[in-house]
Amino acid sequence: MTTSYDCSAADQRAAGLEHAQRAIRENKCVVLPTDTVYGIGADAFSPLAVTLLLAAKGRGRKMPPPVLIPRLNALDGLATDVPADARLLAEAFWPGGLTLILHSQPSLDWDLGDTKGTVALRIPADELAQDLLTLTGPLAVSSANRTGQAAAQTAAEAEGQLAESVEVYLEAGLRPADGAEALPSTIVDATAVPLRVVRPGSISLERLRAVVPGLVDVDGNGPDADADAVGTGTAAAPDIESDANAGADVDSDADAVSTGAAAALDIESDADAGADNAGGDGPDIHAGPGTA
Repeated sequence: MTTSYDCSAADQRAAGLEHAQRAIRENKCVVLPTDTVYGIGADAFSPLAVTLLLAAKGRGRKMPPPVLIPRLNALDGLATDVPADARLLAEAFWPGGLTLILHSQPSLDWDLGDTKGTVALRIPADELAQDLLTLTGPLAVSSANRTGQAAAQTAAEAEGQLAESVEVYLEAGLRPADGAEALPSTIVDATAVPLRVVRPGSISLERLRAVVPGLVDVDGNGPDADADAVGTGTAAAPDIESDANAGADVDSDADAVSTGAAAALDIESDADAGADNAGGDGPDIHAGPGTA
């Protein structure tokens, strides 16, 4: 039976978190707010729960969801061979709109889909999401919408699309909370050095390079190439319209990011995912409608 909780009321917030924790433990799906859009979440360590999440969205294993974590120290428990530059970015931009694609710990007993040994991680800058993650541990999260449909900016919108496939809806008002444009998380491939942006998003290349100067942009250019382009007047601002469009499901069909060792990751509405923002050698970003 589906239940929705108005988390603006303290008693419903507490009851909603308790019910959501129980639902996750029982391999069911929940809808939660993130700092980008609403996400549909499930136990990242339950293959059954992840399968149900993908079925609720109408997608298959080739677009595995990203994983939201509650705190920075969970990074090394889920990923291995983490580059020093990736740590710098995590320390600078988590919680927030940054998703890092990393090599997953080989010892972990999980099945997120066809990940090819990688995992996309993010800490959302949303208090309710963080409270739930603290209770449940890491969650596989994708944007709370059917594939091809607009990402949900309220739990009510998500329920209109996902209906009975979700056990608990945590309603916390409009996301983003300030009513701003729903930008997806910025995705950085950290499975190789130098790190590379594979999807532009809410954190600009300039801010990222202030922390990691050698970061490569989505076109494979380093900072020197960008400087040369600016000098000749030929530089263009990164085109993020297709992925960042308020109606774009950057987790949906578009959060499909693949990286050398990485599979097509569903970085949807991230949940980054979220917009689960959420998600090859030169990653293809197929923009579709929404983001978490």
